[in-house]
Amino acid sequence: MKFAVCVFPGSNCDYDTFYVIRDLLGCEVSFVDHNTGHLEGFDCVVLPGGFSFGDYLRAGVLASKTPLGNAVVEFAQKGGLVLGICNGFQILTELHLLPGALLKNENMRFVCRDVYLRVENNSLPFTRSFEKDEVIRLPIAHGEGRYYVPEEELSRMEERGQIVLRYCDENGNVSPESNPNGSVGNIAGVCNREGNVFGLMPHPERACEDLLGYRDGIILWHSLVA
Repeated sequence: MKFAVCVFPGSNCDYDTFYVIRDLLGCEVSFVDHNTGHLEGFDCVVLPGGFSFGDYLRAGVLASKTPLGNAVVEFAQKGGLVLGICNGFQILTELHLLPGALLKNENMRFVCRDVYLRVENNSLPFTRSFEKDEVIRLPIAHGEGRYYVPEEELSRMEERGQIVLRYCDENGNVSPESNPNGSVGNIAGVCNREGNVFGLMPHPERACEDLLGYRDGIILWHSLVA
């Protein structure tokens, strides 16, 4: 399986992601910069976290206007696997590959801490190595992670199984107290209708080794190559 890691000016999780794919998964991986106009030959494209183009205007919006942004859309429309992490998730919503938007956190502050997540959909290529309703722990670090989608669209997404991860407590209970940013429905990650595009605000690439204190993130990466 061959991966591409997208690099925009301001990306800062690209090397972490590259390391996990190459050194921990043992897969072939290449960086592709924002001027790249095609993604033929890759099986999975990852948009990592960071502050693409300094988050000017709105997080992810300038990255969505690049040649690489167009190439990601074309790649996804052909059925390729696309994973967006944090800023990558924001870019995917700006590209309209995922529904909804990521707004400023409810408390208007940057939030950096560990969170618990409940796996709502384990039927995707990204989540098939998790158990349904499994509770995992991953780190978050963002100022614009409050997921929003209108109520009617949210209901349709629920019916279609597009809610993939929710913020919860360590026992799997979803509550306002376990919601770190005010996201509607405690949503931390969603997929498109087809299930080949997945975006999440937590950082699985930062939770892959005992040295870092947890390994729940590596399960997501193993799902992709299972």
